[in-house]
Amino acid sequence: MAKPSIVFVCQQCGAQYPKWMGRCSECGSWNSLAEERQEPQREQQSGWDATKGAPGEPIPFSELGSESENRVSVGIPGMNRVLGGGIVPGSLTLVAGEPGAGKSTLMLQVAAHVSDGGGRVLYVSGEESGGQVKMRGKRLGLHPESLFVHCETQLDRIIATFERLNPVLLIVDSVQTVYSNRFSSAPGSVSQVREAAARLLMLAKSSHAPVFLVGHVTKGGQIAGPKTMEHIVDAVVMMEGERFHTLRMLRALKNRFGPVSELSVFEMTAGGLREVENPSELFLAERNSGVAGSAVTATVEGTRPLLVEVQALVSPAAYGPGRRTAEGFDHNRLALLLAVLERRCGLDLATRDVFINIVGGVRLDEPAVDLAVAAAIASSLMDTPLPEGAVFFGEIGLGGEIRSASSADLRLKEVATMGMTDVYLPKRNATKQKGGKATRLHPFGSLQSFLDEVLRI
Repeated sequence: MAKPSIVFVCQQCGAQYPKWMGRCSECGSWNSLAEERQEPQREQQSGWDATKGAPGEPIPFSELGSESENRVSVGIPGMNRVLGGGIVPGSLTLVAGEPGAGKSTLMLQVAAHVSDGGGRVLYVSGEESGGQVKMRGKRLGLHPESLFVHCETQLDRIIATFERLNPVLLIVDSVQTVYSNRFSSAPGSVSQVREAAARLLMLAKSSHAPVFLVGHVTKGGQIAGPKTMEHIVDAVVMMEGERFHTLRMLRALKNRFGPVSELSVFEMTAGGLREVENPSELFLAERNSGVAGSAVTATVEGTRPLLVEVQALVSPAAYGPGRRTAEGFDHNRLALLLAVLERRCGLDLATRDVFINIVGGVRLDEPAVDLAVAAAIASSLMDTPLPEGAVFFGEIGLGGEIRSASSADLRLKEVATMGMTDVYLPKRNATKQKGGKATRLHPFGSLQSFLDEVLRI
């Protein structure tokens, strides 16, 4: 009988080494290698037969059967939108987020709604006792009759319970607490998370029951565990939101059955997560008019347009080079925009502190936000408010040009809905779109011409 082998596995990227090393040569992380004992692989039969034919037998493309689109509603419209219309039978979905973001609350609401619609739901809690889950359910006003809570972390016992109960939905909270006796490493290690994700994927495909995995994130905001777990699952949903804000953003980072980057906005209340029907109105509710350094941008998350306020504050640095601080915006992108404003537009920003804040705790990553950020910085520097009722969107290139943005029609439609009067946009987008009856379009081809006309710089 073959003896188990000992390897050292990086807990950040999953790279394996025959001996311990202080630094992982794959990802560069220090002191991340952990000793793991691996049992010899047993011969296993081929996986599930998706359509027809013997296991492992190739099937002609013309004879393949198409997957049905019979989705299961979770009872929460915002969650259905992020998933592409509902849960697909046999799918494996990973829900990740910061501690306290509301992952367990959302999953308990989903479990209760699905069980109320008929069919058993199995909620596996590896971090909380049954009494804690009951307390959360009572606080949320949930009284499901077909919801079964199983406080277990051993993978084989979880699968055995699933096969005995035969539920229509399985939720595992969280995958980092699940372990298999095949590995001697602690729960949450790379080997354990990879094994749990692979076994639960086979369970979902063979039983055609959807499975939700709740996952942790690292200090850097990345999903904990091996990168292969994100490749294994069918969908990755990230819950975002600042700790001191009540708003939560649910974003699809990967979806094999629907659009990617779809976004829904929720508000954390005493009764659980409640969807915000009009996020643009909420983001602009407390905006002060006539204040320098404030700009409104039109962004698109998936298929949903949003109007969000961008705030900038430029002040003289106390000593040395100025600081650059960004909340909700990429720090490297901010450095790029500041370099363009200095080099192409002649603004003196090297000896000034620049602070950027995206109001509401939302994070904006798309390049079309560039024009609003640049306008807010220039407005704060000149202490000149931007035009009232104006919206800005467009990507800024290194040459100072304003490049076109995608989905301009969705942005303009949201602008008209919110009653904004002026839109400053790339010239190419203006030639293809028409504003509303009360919306005026102001096209620009370069950042310098934009600043000359709007702020007289």
